[in-house]
Amino acid sequence: MSKEKSFLYNFAHNNGRALGSMGYFFLLMIIFLIGAPEAWMRPNLHQSVFVMMPTLIFLVIPLVFLVASGEIDLSFASTYALAAYIFALLVKAGIDPAIGIAAGILSGAAIGALVGALIVVFRLSSLVASLGVLFLLRGLILVATKSRSITMMDELDAHWIYPILVGKFYGFPMQVFWASLFVIFCYYLFNKHKFGIHIHHVGDNYVSAAQMGINVNALKIKAFMFVGIGAAIAGIFTTLITYTFFPTQGFGYLLLALAAVFVGGTPYWGGLGTIVGAVFGVGIIAYMEIGVIAVGMSGTWRQFFNGLIIILALMGHRLHGERVR
Repeated sequence: MSKEKSFLYNFAHNNGRALGSMGYFFLLMIIFLIGAPEAWMRPNLHQSVFVMMPTLIFLVIPLVFLVASGEIDLSFASTYALAAYIFALLVKAGIDPAIGIAAGILSGAAIGALVGALIVVFRLSSLVASLGVLFLLRGLILVATKSRSITMMDELDAHWIYPILVGKFYGFPMQVFWASLFVIFCYYLFNKHKFGIHIHHVGDNYVSAAQMGINVNALKIKAFMFVGIGAAIAGIFTTLITYTFFPTQGFGYLLLALAAVFVGGTPYWGGLGTIVGAVFGVGIIAYMEIGVIAVGMSGTWRQFFNGLIIILALMGHRLHGERVR
């Protein structure tokens, strides 16, 4: 085998999950382009996706770390809302929005640490514990706000932080720029830094990882904290974009974010994950939300096609995993 063929074979072998997600994404784009060429060529359609995608990226990428470690977190949808609520309260009270952002992110890290502690200290299932925290936080938010929204247009519109975070640069949404930096940082953290390498080891075999000297419990708590931080950033960005905090915000992203993780090539059994694939997974889910309507189908078909592509993607990734093993 020549060097070029050997390189291509090794590259495809080592990046099969990311390439598979990329293939699903481009296949979806081709289908929608054929089904609705006029709608698909309109810049406004893609611009609406670019507004939505950064929020999903901030939610999904940290989940890759956690799922690769062998755990799952459902509480991020309520952490998303809690961080946004703290941010909105502080801004409405006249506190500088920059301080409000820092407080919101710290609250996300604290919730992540709480969920992680419930799992590693009390030996609870991550699925059950995070589900309990999900409803607990959402209930507290609804009671505290009396189901009322908080609008901050006057407080945010004149502040310097708004155009930097969610303004437009020659028509390009700034949140896409910050999400891109986040992806680059997480890629190196997951693939090059010892934190990401330890995540792989723990997800593959936590007993072996502990024998190697890895503090498994501390690592899992950090992974949960990272998910909380990502959810907090997503909630704050959404609140900045809309100038409004809604008590129910974030709940609609619960299944979409998890779908993007699995479609993106991160298997549920742990030990494996892909940041690049997760980005394409986000793209698949984001375009699916508008593509079905763009081709003339009813919006009720979105759930069907989301489920179909999740099953097909998992089957493909599973077959690839068997070949690797």
